[in-house]
Amino acid sequence: MEDLEKKWEELILRLETVFEDELTLKSILFLIGVQELGQGIRDFDKEEKTYLLHIATCKLLIPFGYYKFKSVDEDGWPHFEEVKKLERLGAKSQKNLMKRAILRYFE
Repeated sequence: MEDLEKKWEELILRLETVFEDELTLKSILFLIGVQELGQGIRDFDKEEKTYLLHIATCKLLIPFGYYKFKSVDEDGWPHFEEVKKLERLGAKSQKNLMKRAILRYFE
């Protein structure tokens, strides 16, 4: 667990240097969602921002067997299919799963 936190802090420092801003787990998920959407930086409405977080979560959990890529719609938004149910995790376990997934994404 300590190794996870150490690697997480190193990643946060690296990303904050690049973006010159303080980043949270949610802001990193948003950045991954924008990257995976592939439409560049632009203003997103509230619904799009929520879906960007969904895109990031699905993309990050593909290697763990929870989702698979399904298709891209006519507007260029990716869609995913749930492969297996995400077990009920406590807040800390859920956060740690996402941290491990994000670290893997940036490797």
